[in-house]
Amino acid sequence: MLSKVKTTTLKGIDGVEVLVEVDIGNGLPSFTIVGLPTESVEESKERVRAAIKNAGFEFPIRKITVNLAPADVKKDGTYFDLPIAVGILSIIGVVKDQDKMNDFYFLGELSLDGSIRKIVGALPMVSSLKKGSKVIAPYDLMSEISIVEDVDIYFVKHLKEVVEFINGDRSIEPVRTDLTKILESEFLEEEDFSDIKGQYQAKRAVEIAVAGGHNIVMIGSPGSGKTLIARRIPSIFPPLTKEESLEITKIYSVSNLLGSGVVNKRPFRSPHSSATLPSIIGGGNPVKPGEVSLSHNGVLFLDELGEFRRDVLESLRQPMEDGFVVITRAKERVMFPSNFMLVAAMNPCPCGWFGDKEHPCTCSISEIKRYRNRVSGPIWDRFDIQIEVPRLLPHELVHDSKSESSKSIRDRVIKARIIQQERYKDTKIKNNASLTPRSIKAFIKLGHEEKVFLENASTRLGLTGRGFDKILKVARTIADIEGSELVRLPHIAEALQYRFDLSLNT
Repeated sequence: MLSKVKTTTLKGIDGVEVLVEVDIGNGLPSFTIVGLPTESVEESKERVRAAIKNAGFEFPIRKITVNLAPADVKKDGTYFDLPIAVGILSIIGVVKDQDKMNDFYFLGELSLDGSIRKIVGALPMVSSLKKGSKVIAPYDLMSEISIVEDVDIYFVKHLKEVVEFINGDRSIEPVRTDLTKILESEFLEEEDFSDIKGQYQAKRAVEIAVAGGHNIVMIGSPGSGKTLIARRIPSIFPPLTKEESLEITKIYSVSNLLGSGVVNKRPFRSPHSSATLPSIIGGGNPVKPGEVSLSHNGVLFLDELGEFRRDVLESLRQPMEDGFVVITRAKERVMFPSNFMLVAAMNPCPCGWFGDKEHPCTCSISEIKRYRNRVSGPIWDRFDIQIEVPRLLPHELVHDSKSESSKSIRDRVIKARIIQQERYKDTKIKNNASLTPRSIKAFIKLGHEEKVFLENASTRLGLTGRGFDKILKVARTIADIEGSELVRLPHIAEALQYRFDLSLNT
């Protein structure tokens, strides 16, 4: 006899529908799963057998064959336990209403006592289903997947509840949570820009970077406040939209990093300088998102930039430009989103005191050059804003001056973002940092005075083509913050200040 049960599996952060076909026939007692199952799927045989017995049902001592279709898609995870068990129970007559069973998708890992446990990656699997679909899922996933619109989700705790519900002996209502209300709820920022004394140029540069989505690097001696500033950057970002929150939550669901449901704050990821290439870009078996994807719609902070491996830094080029990363393996190709704001910090030299007013530098010129050469020119050129953060003097630290709060800075950032959204509403461009060379010509019009000034400055600074475009993008953001429709000479002049020559030629 044959039974077919619907479920889904993961491919990257997308769900793929899978049909679990269960056949019970004559022959020597056995339990076989086919359809490219991994080891975790193979282990489901023992969990399903024990769960059915301990739930009070009889497990058939016959030849059982389970096919996971389509057979050319790799199957991994523990979420096939429940659909396999339901398929077996439907054949032996425990699940009686076949038509009702066919209306549902089943997801869940089975405990040996028949209880249903939460699974990894449930949100992308459920959200990929067609409008009007019905799902039976573990009760512990309610805070994560009840936000999915247009899908009715019924939450259960035990295999018995599933059988009783399908047979009509138990009433269960679908649960839905309004994501908008979750995102509208106020949360207290633990870190605020008002904590930072001085460093007005650095804070201005950070405001511009967030307003336009620009990558920024800070170079300065130890204790100058680079890390302090970087960790407060999320506090001036605009609130997450529903789409952004869903994208982030999907990634964290696949990575098994979700805490108590939906992600309602922008990610801030700060990997150690010893991080490997797969941990940054993504990889493993099965393939999991790396730091560039975990910081999607948020901030990726690389402290001590010069200490990261060269191949790790070079691997950031494609994600920074494209907003996604593609990981290719022999049998699969997975794409993860990686639209992040890159924030980096580094010392000016190995000892950290080159250029400091009080501490003497103990490094030789060759040591400083070797240290700075760890960051290649193409990577350095991809930072729209490059600023020097000098160490505060004692009298500046003692002086009890009130600094601007994150809220007031965030208000200006939001206004600038709204201007950009209105300007690019008919395009795929999200912010000024996303402008292509062609769109720069369309959206940034310069007067004669501005063109002459920019040409002279580019010649003197030796800007590359990418560097030239970066200046225009930053100037466009400064104009948006100031509420100016056109990019004026003062905006370009300020943008040029946010360039740092990493060489020692000047």
